[in-house]
Amino acid sequence: MEVKSRHHLRSDEVDTITTALSENLGVELDADSFEKVEFDDSDWDVVLVDGDPLVLYLNGEPFLTVQGANQYPPEKHIVTVDAGAVSFVSDGADIMRPGITEADDDISEGDLVVINEESHGKFLAVGRAQTDGDDMVGDSGKVVKSLHHVGDDLFEFSV
Repeated sequence: MEVKSRHHLRSDEVDTITTALSENLGVELDADSFEKVEFDDSDWDVVLVDGDPLVLYLNGEPFLTVQGANQYPPEKHIVTVDAGAVSFVSDGADIMRPGITEADDDISEGDLVVINEESHGKFLAVGRAQTDGDDMVGDSGKVVKSLHHVGDDLFEFSV
């Protein structure tokens, strides 16, 4: 990913990010600098938080990257998968009901969510819920569309 531009965010833009992350994920970012990065060859809108790509915009909505979720573990909008789903999720597959062991009841269809693995508590992906959280555990069907995952271009990006 080739960086097209980098610029520091205004305080009102930082407030929008921190408020959204606090309300949606229960995360309080403790940082000194926020820089928006635009790329020549990608649709990602990324914010470097103290130099690390911890926030991305998905359809204009600020949300944590996988790195951000692992550095600032969310308290809400979490979908937990079993060990059998880890390799699929890490390869960018959408999340299917049979691999889910738990999902927050406060998740609504269309919400952004983070995918967590149950064995070590690591976050593997970010996705968009295709159903409500209380309907995610089950026997069949896709319930989360994967948008960003461990090993993709954004995950591998470094400044």
